[in-house]
Amino acid sequence: MSIAENYQKIRKEIPDYAKIVIAGKTRTAEELAAVIDAGATDMGENYVQEAEKMRQELGEKAKQVRWHMIGTLQKNKINKALRLFDIIQTIDSFELAEAVDKRAAGIKEIIPVLVEINSGKESKKSGVMPAQAEELIRRITTLENLRVKGLMTMGPRFGNPANARPYFKETKRIFEKIKSLNLPNVEMQVLSMGMSNSYKVAIEEGSNMVRIGTAIFGERKV
Repeated sequence: MSIAENYQKIRKEIPDYAKIVIAGKTRTAEELAAVIDAGATDMGENYVQEAEKMRQELGEKAKQVRWHMIGTLQKNKINKALRLFDIIQTIDSFELAEAVDKRAAGIKEIIPVLVEINSGKESKKSGVMPAQAEELIRRITTLENLRVKGLMTMGPRFGNPANARPYFKETKRIFEKIKSLNLPNVEMQVLSMGMSNSYKVAIEEGSNMVRIGTAIFGERKV
């Protein structure tokens, strides 16, 4: 099937409330244009440089979608990232949050962010450990130019997507706990969980935002 057909098939299969963020890593402008034309509303990029290049190549079409930073954000790229992205999904430390807040204050913007949870407690992956999530979010509430809109997790990768279920459950539990606290500058609306092989399980466990690339475009060539 074509890119458009793949996107529309997934869009019909999942609930209307679940937003699809297109994972654009390594994809061409032509591929992204095809999925935007098919109805995609949200675009995710892992790298600031790729997002900048892609937005330039897409031209006016880039303005049709919201842009999500879904990769690790380096502090020296924050200024550029704030010009390119509508939301940052990967805040995982107070140091990073504070740095984004400082740059946001400089341009007088309020930046929506998600806090990334390392639900698998994997030492080589980014994200705050589940036990430290509440403390981190409480600290972020002191920053005037950030708004915590929810949580994001990658979770360990498994061949069988059902094996990811406990990690999605844990992130959902943290989401509900934070939501119940009614903290200032926190609006728990988004639970970003699930990718091409696991989005169905993630939605079953409460996800309302999935990040999909391969299931729409096919396997990456690089």
